[in-house]
Amino acid sequence: MLRIIKTACPHDCPDTCSMLATVEDGRLLCVSGNPENPFTRGNLCRKVAHYEERVYSPDRLLTPLRRVGKKGAGEFEPISWEAAIAEIAGRWKGIIAESGPEAILPYSYAGTMGVVNMSACDARLWNRMGASQLLRTICSSAAEVGYGYVNGWSGGMDPEDFANSRFIIAWGTNLSSTNVHQMPFVREAQAKGATFVVIDPYRTRTANAADWFVQPKPGTDAALALGMANVIFQENLHDPEFLEQSTVGWEAFRERCAEYPLERVAQITGLEADEIARLARAYATKTPSAIRLGYGLSRNGNGGGMIRAIACLPAVIGAWGKPGSGLLLSTSAHFPLNNRNIKRPDLVHSPDDESAIKWGRSVPRAINMNTIGKALLETADPPIRALYVYNSNPAAVAPNGNLVRQGLLREDLFTVVHEQMMSDTARYADILLPATTQMEHLDLMRAYGHLYLNLCQPAVPPLGESRPNIDVLNSLAKAMDYSDSVFDETAEEIIRGALVSDSLLMAGITFEHLQEHGFAKLRTTTEPFVPYADSGSGGARGFKTLSGKVEFLSSKAERDGFDALPTYEPPAESAEADPELARRFPINLLSPAAHHFLNSTFSNLPSLQKSEKEPRIWVHPDDAESRGIADGDWLRVWNRRGEVKLRAVVSENVKPGVAWSPSLWWNRDSPDGGNVNMLTSDRLTDMGGGSTFHTNLVQFARCAE
Repeated sequence: MLRIIKTACPHDCPDTCSMLATVEDGRLLCVSGNPENPFTRGNLCRKVAHYEERVYSPDRLLTPLRRVGKKGAGEFEPISWEAAIAEIAGRWKGIIAESGPEAILPYSYAGTMGVVNMSACDARLWNRMGASQLLRTICSSAAEVGYGYVNGWSGGMDPEDFANSRFIIAWGTNLSSTNVHQMPFVREAQAKGATFVVIDPYRTRTANAADWFVQPKPGTDAALALGMANVIFQENLHDPEFLEQSTVGWEAFRERCAEYPLERVAQITGLEADEIARLARAYATKTPSAIRLGYGLSRNGNGGGMIRAIACLPAVIGAWGKPGSGLLLSTSAHFPLNNRNIKRPDLVHSPDDESAIKWGRSVPRAINMNTIGKALLETADPPIRALYVYNSNPAAVAPNGNLVRQGLLREDLFTVVHEQMMSDTARYADILLPATTQMEHLDLMRAYGHLYLNLCQPAVPPLGESRPNIDVLNSLAKAMDYSDSVFDETAEEIIRGALVSDSLLMAGITFEHLQEHGFAKLRTTTEPFVPYADSGSGGARGFKTLSGKVEFLSSKAERDGFDALPTYEPPAESAEADPELARRFPINLLSPAAHHFLNSTFSNLPSLQKSEKEPRIWVHPDDAESRGIADGDWLRVWNRRGEVKLRAVVSENVKPGVAWSPSLWWNRDSPDGGNVNMLTSDRLTDMGGGSTFHTNLVQFARCAE
């Protein structure tokens, strides 16, 4: 008999789709979208639509393995779970006795975004152990800090409310590839007469669907935003009543914006002054207007500052607190789940704990995940002696890939990898543990692109001997002799604890409700939800800053060492900031998400590889002609950090001096065994300690035959 199970997509995507899994005799036949969900509306992206291909991939790991060959060679022998757990715990105990718990580093990110198998697993065991903390900043931290200086948190518009907007800007986000369920709401608005603008340094699929495409130089968006605000102020298109009642420092901000006249902004951004002025006027007058802001924009060296400047625009025109109006970066901050029950911070060592006293630190040190290569090679007092990787594939996804490889090749580094596939990172493991996919375990999903909770119910039994993250970490905790009852909690108990909330947004959302329906929208006061609801006197309320208002002038930013007002700073790798470096490496290489891949999660699947074709790089005809390059040539692309081989696509989708290489192929499937992250920098962003994948100067030439 066929069974239909209500579940959800667990991957690092704002859409978090409600899904239906069709199962026969314990085997997953197919997945489809749940048509009852008002946001995802029964549709799935190409990546997830054939999820059974991932579940039954030949790359699936089905039994625990122990390394028998050289590090990185991928040579293993089977062992039992009991032997694996005992060996890991034994090695960890010895390391802790000799060097302290900080010599152990967990490394993870969003291979699943589940409350159980991500959020709880990123905290509980490691809090109890006192292991080195991981700063999980590879994706969103710079954006959240920059946005937070203005609004106090990362919350914003209900994405469903974009259907009611008259002027929509997708700024630094390729919705058609990375937020596909937002597009129907944009299309609905367009059908009613709205103008859809895309601002991006590359002509994306989304740009092809836009009414107006604006193409600035990479890393110059803060100047564009400040220049737009200057036009709005100069032409009296701002909202003085809102600015007086609901903001801090707007007059000082107006003076700062005056430093960005059209001529200067045009020079910085490479745009025409007239286009900048027209964009500012349209944004301010064709209301309600909305901005969909992407995280990708923040992965420049000046990314936090760019997000901060753009976040000021809705307040300048008084857009907040009105239907169809405002800005959306992320919805994740809207979900009032019980994080104490999820993460259990009470397990953290107290300052008088025996371990803290012995090893001299009451709070474990923190390692930034973007610098994992450097950390593995250079961290001392104590050095990192053990690495536990789950929900991530750092050998492929972390920047400065050659340095990451060097770190993973250390023979004295005890590396455990809990993985679904024989990934690039799995090949470096000393102990390799098989993990379940979302189709095989229970979890709860909160979205960062809409306001629905989803319950991921298991559709099939675990394949082979695979186990969920939470089960493995609970087993390791017990093997470490941690007797805390938290390590007996099941996934269902963790989910029930997460749902314990006195917030009205969670009213009636129970485990049983989610079991029956598969999803539930937060119980918002309006439908669609309008944040910062109008106070009735021309202002808005509910901002999470100390003042309770939008803060153009931020004392918090100043205390953190930044300019109290938003400003433009050029990216560290640019002709403005480093002319000599730009002379040697004159091309700014961008490496955003590919249409058919999601980081490295789906990059090994043959059907998606066929659609993505091969590792490629889009270059402008002028840059190609000056180097004797024809469309389809293999290129050697290099900089100070490494070199890779990519197939040339000669196209005017990029401007001269800019190249675009969609990510992310596994190293295993890349020419010469290296993907584009051999070139990217582990330099951190201006604020938030984020990644700088797009601040990346390179040179390229045609490969010799």
